[in-house]
Amino acid sequence: MSRYPTLLSPLDLGHTTLRNRVVMGSMHTKLEDRERDLPKLAAYFAERAKGGVGLMVTGGYAPTWRGWLAPFGSTMATRRHADRHRIVTDAVHEHDGKIILQVLHAGRYGYHPFIQSASGKKSPITPFRPRAMSSRQVGRTVTAFARAAKLARRAGYDGVEIMGSEGYLINQFLAARTNDRTDAWGGTAEKRMRFPVEIVERTRELAGDDFIVQYRISLLDLVDGAQTWDETAELARRLEAAGVSLFNTGIGWHEARVPTIVTSVPPGAFTWVTRKLRGEVSVPVIASNRINRPEAAEQILAAGDADLVSMARPLLADAEWVVKAAQEREREIITCIACNQACLDHTFRNQRASCLLNPRAGHETELVLLPTRTAKRVAVVGAGPAGLAAAVELAGRGHRVELFEAGEEIGGQFRLAARIPGKEEFARTLDYYRHMIDIRGVKLHLGTRATVEPLAGFDEVVLATGVRPRVPAIPGVDHPSVLTYQQVIDGAPVGDRVAIIGAGGIGFDVGEFLLHSQNEPLGDWMRRWGVTDPAEHRGGLATKVKVPAKRELYLLQRKETALGKGLGKTTGWVHRATLQDAGVTMLRGVDYQRIDDDGLHLADRVLAVDTVVLCAGQESVRDLEAPLREHGVTVHVIGGADVATELDAKRAIKQATELAARI
Repeated sequence: MSRYPTLLSPLDLGHTTLRNRVVMGSMHTKLEDRERDLPKLAAYFAERAKGGVGLMVTGGYAPTWRGWLAPFGSTMATRRHADRHRIVTDAVHEHDGKIILQVLHAGRYGYHPFIQSASGKKSPITPFRPRAMSSRQVGRTVTAFARAAKLARRAGYDGVEIMGSEGYLINQFLAARTNDRTDAWGGTAEKRMRFPVEIVERTRELAGDDFIVQYRISLLDLVDGAQTWDETAELARRLEAAGVSLFNTGIGWHEARVPTIVTSVPPGAFTWVTRKLRGEVSVPVIASNRINRPEAAEQILAAGDADLVSMARPLLADAEWVVKAAQEREREIITCIACNQACLDHTFRNQRASCLLNPRAGHETELVLLPTRTAKRVAVVGAGPAGLAAAVELAGRGHRVELFEAGEEIGGQFRLAARIPGKEEFARTLDYYRHMIDIRGVKLHLGTRATVEPLAGFDEVVLATGVRPRVPAIPGVDHPSVLTYQQVIDGAPVGDRVAIIGAGGIGFDVGEFLLHSQNEPLGDWMRRWGVTDPAEHRGGLATKVKVPAKRELYLLQRKETALGKGLGKTTGWVHRATLQDAGVTMLRGVDYQRIDDDGLHLADRVLAVDTVVLCAGQESVRDLEAPLREHGVTVHVIGGADVATELDAKRAIKQATELAARI
């Protein structure tokens, strides 16, 4: 008996059958935007089809040029577009997978000056003001959506997903927030629903009955002026009658000030609202957002919260997620930690999406890990993210690898990160590496400080010795009240009033560590962010409930720039809001004078704190490099040992994987 009988069971849609209940949700990888990249996109999807995914959804394709996300972006509007996609659909069908094309009109979220929307209201997250569509243009856009579906069929896709959530054009028609029309497409909830309903009706008419029409419906808008639950339920019923095959869950507009997919969002945080929709319709419903493990997915399905589960980023992290679950190799699954650093942050910077934990994602044709022709004896020094990735991938290629770690545990800075509230799942990454070290035969030496003489006997040495906290030259920095961030996270006693020196990622992490507890219950998280049942508050948005802070905190930096400016593009605002909501005092342009029994002296005041925590950067540890080179040893320096600026596991793991592919 499988551990996941529901998750791995097929689903009959009438005209076609999905081999299991796993949906790879839509992600814009940047490979969609240029025809020359379609072979790379084909390899990307083929790897996941081979890995057992039941149904995949492409990144968003605009039905018209005015619907582009960015200038000359992904489009499905001509036969030429469709015919070029055969390479993608053929690659997926070769591995018995199914794939549907997402049709997405950006509306006022488009990043170009030709955008249109239901009204002329400007988005707070893009610089361009849209033009309100005329009634005739609305009708033409309905036809364009349907034509894109017909072209998707020509291209070999098994269906389409109509993007009706996240604040894109369809949402802009549905919400009074963005639709102030007084014609047949606005003015009442019923008229605002006309746009998506006609899109589905026309799509079904042009694409045929034996074609998947999936609709991504916004169940929680999480913005003011949103839909009520009654309106959402009525919309779902009308869409089902119009021909929808499946409903996929959408949570939150992009402009919403509530986190929905970052690490700190509790796993499976929104399945309750998918269950709510399931009671309104008879077609299958897909749960989404922060579902990343097979045990959790099975529990969601078995409990009746949904009929399928959508996992986008988890299938970036591990293309073989499904087959590993089916073969009960769960410990080999690279679990998505929802960091956003290489996926969404890349997307919003107009870069190709990948994965911090799996740099091959989106680079399947370029970063290839083939078995080595010549097995070498390789020493890896340091078991942080860079060293772990290097050791595991080198061993996977057939090299004989020994891993040396001075501490008693693997993980380095990643081990510390796993102790930060909201980053608990980072520990799963270390569990993965422990297991892979075992099964790939890496010889692990814990509590062993590597020295030159033994290392000189290896064919090649990889130095992944990481970093040490930088101690700034402040008078009194050796005062008993001063601790490094490592000491604090490792459990050193901290007072009730704390000054944190340094407002980069580590400073914000330490702030959250000192303010909140790990594994926050879902109900507490929802109250803290103002998330509620949409039947009680329009759009599911309520007033935030302040949580009493455990300490009085000051977060300080020398720079005059805004605190947290260097944090992740899609996650930084969450960290800033978390500390601001907890009442943390944030000071910039600070001149540190001295530290003594009275506290931390600044140029204009004294902070009477009990503890001062140093988060003022790091220094590379690479003491072994020069003597090893003097011995004629081939040395590779990676990770923090190579570059010690703000800790960067993304760069470290990518660097390690690329090195492993070369040796």
